[in-house]
Amino acid sequence: MTIADNTDRVMSRIRQAAESANRATDQVTLLAVSKGQPVQAIEEAYRAGCRQFGENYLQDALRKIAKLSHLSDIQWHFIGPLQSNKTRKAAENFDWVHSIDRLKVAARLNAHRPPGLKPLNVCLQVNIDAEESKSGAMPEQLLDLAMGVSDLPRLKLRGLMTIPRPRDTDAEQRQPFARVCSLFNQLRREHPKLSPMDTLSMGMSRDLEAAILEGSTLVRVGTDIFGPRITTPVN
Repeated sequence: MTIADNTDRVMSRIRQAAESANRATDQVTLLAVSKGQPVQAIEEAYRAGCRQFGENYLQDALRKIAKLSHLSDIQWHFIGPLQSNKTRKAAENFDWVHSIDRLKVAARLNAHRPPGLKPLNVCLQVNIDAEESKSGAMPEQLLDLAMGVSDLPRLKLRGLMTIPRPRDTDAEQRQPFARVCSLFNQLRREHPKLSPMDTLSMGMSRDLEAAILEGSTLVRVGTDIFGPRITTPVN
């Protein structure tokens, strides 16, 4: 199977899940997670229609962004944990950051975002299962974090991101996504300042259907598009 074939198959899964949820297919964006993949694979996914690409490792991503600068309509999403000392390069080169879990990191991104660029789109990462091994703000921390981020003029708060632990059944997998969607709706409903939020970054190769059924607007798919990681990325 080629990357184009894989992309078509993933889009078909997205369409079917959206139809099951009585939602339009265009309400769900496919983010092709290209970490560990060579530039040639990204170009193949681009030819297959992908325009949104996600990277976890900053130095590896910067190399790809430079080599693909001729593809002007690509949007680059940083989706991995972001250390404070790497916020400048992230703010200068990415369109989105999905992994905000501390106001300190958000403030540094805001300070480093060049005035000539549009505000950086950001999502707050929610540690919905309270896993010690994962990044993310706890649900009870979200309101303060969201209000603080929304005050930063060079950032645009778009919504929430989560990576729940795998469950045994589809029904069980839907539960953490439903909780994040509930938090998202509560923030927008109870705090008008946050009502412009429009993005739920939820779901990956193994669980995108469960995420879409619970309101995901963006699914992050790597393996089911590109296959196994080819290289060991440099952060």
